[in-house]
Amino acid sequence: MVAELIRLKAALLVNGFRRSPWQLVGVVLGALYGLFITAMLIVGLFGLGGNDDRLLIGTVLILAGGLTTLLWAVIPVLAAGVDATLDPQRFASLPIPRRDLAAGLLLTGFVGVPGAVTVILFLAQTLAWRQWTTAAVVALPAGALGALYCLALARMTTTAAHALTASRRFREVGTILLFVPLVLLGPIIGGIESWISSEGSELMGWLPQVADIVAWTPLGAFAALPADAAAGAWAVLGIRLAVALAYLAATVGLWAVLLQRSLEQPASSGGGGRSHAGLGTLRWFPAAPWGAVAGRALTYWFKDPRYAASIVVVPLIPIAFWYASSQAGSPFMLYAAAPLVAVMLGFSISADVSYDSTAFALHVTTGLRGVHDRLGRVVACAAISVPLVVLLSFIPLAAGGDPVDALAILGVSLGGLLSGLGVSSVVSARWTYSVPLPGENPFKTPPGAGARVAIVQLGTFAVATLALLPELGLLIAYFVTGHPVYAWLTLLVGLVLGGVLLALGVRVGGRWFDARLPELMQAVTLNK
Repeated sequence: MVAELIRLKAALLVNGFRRSPWQLVGVVLGALYGLFITAMLIVGLFGLGGNDDRLLIGTVLILAGGLTTLLWAVIPVLAAGVDATLDPQRFASLPIPRRDLAAGLLLTGFVGVPGAVTVILFLAQTLAWRQWTTAAVVALPAGALGALYCLALARMTTTAAHALTASRRFREVGTILLFVPLVLLGPIIGGIESWISSEGSELMGWLPQVADIVAWTPLGAFAALPADAAAGAWAVLGIRLAVALAYLAATVGLWAVLLQRSLEQPASSGGGGRSHAGLGTLRWFPAAPWGAVAGRALTYWFKDPRYAASIVVVPLIPIAFWYASSQAGSPFMLYAAAPLVAVMLGFSISADVSYDSTAFALHVTTGLRGVHDRLGRVVACAAISVPLVVLLSFIPLAAGGDPVDALAILGVSLGGLLSGLGVSSVVSARWTYSVPLPGENPFKTPPGAGARVAIVQLGTFAVATLALLPELGLLIAYFVTGHPVYAWLTLLVGLVLGGVLLALGVRVGGRWFDARLPELMQAVTLNK
């Protein structure tokens, strides 16, 4: 049964590639990127092995292994649903022994890029211990067991949190928690580097002590075994091996119990029984076709986590750009925050039809005109994006800049937002692609996505950027000459040209919508 589950996981992956060549291309590109990162880390391990200080090598590997194990325990919980190829709930009605099901699902974790990369890197720590033969020999089984423990810990934590991950609210919060560190990755890494540089020798003085503590915890027990072999501490190695195996057995056993309980008593993913009164966001718009579309689309912006990601990132971008400006000693990056946010928000409705899924049938059966559909979605996005863009455009004032600077930034930002909305109005009516279905994790990559998503999105960004060139030219002229007339021209051109492109995009997108209505319905029904 264990081998059958592994073959099933491999067959599902292969069949997914056959279903869509775009997915195969996307997986190949992702695998090449993962291979590049893995190769760089292996080179780093080889370089670390050239050091004669075994204490340094042990400290680095124990802390790195502990951090990797911790990430395996946390990220799968927050990103629940990203890969549900072998969802345990699908086996609830099958008479499979708990031990076989647990072992099979555990080992299938290696069939995939994350599991494969983890086991390769854990085995590659042998390169760092190549100067100590016994340590290198111990590093191989220790690395394999460490990778197995990472997968077991991930299974245990996700199964324990199953009741939470079945809740839509938890998935929304998890999305936010994952998005924040990704956007602020630059400031976080920069802060850590500054802290390490300032602490210097003091930091290296207590890091080995931290590694000694981590080495007795589930996070670093397996990673510490080669260090014990290199030091010749065989008694300590034996005790630590027994402790590490106990951690592994306890984690697998606890997961098997939780798995059985989740199969017997599955958590409900229903939305609850709350009653709602009134028209909601529909009451904010006139009783017109485009008003109905705007009200429904605005509801998505407030309640759909796939849209919420676009809003969450907005307050984080100025923070990241402020850090970049402070490091460069120039306010240029800070000034670029508002235009970038504007283009991103304009781009955010480029997959609106795809996100509708089967609810798009409402637009088909009511005979809605394309221009009204396009206009309603634009109005809903503008209700949120215009105030945010205007607010961010005055960041130069907060940074001590000239008020005329804010005027020029406002012109570029509004131009980028309006033209971006126009371009997206055409794109979402002409090109659809697979997106996470309603209620699924926003980070999930559906079959048939991959390269097609990348091509459509990159093309949309490129056209939106080209449409912004006149405003950018006037902005550069203003900063070069310092003449306020260029700032006023930037604002004027941004409003006029952006408005024209928006109106053109709504009309052209509306025509595409009317001409391709059956194809659009078929595409969103098949999620492609």
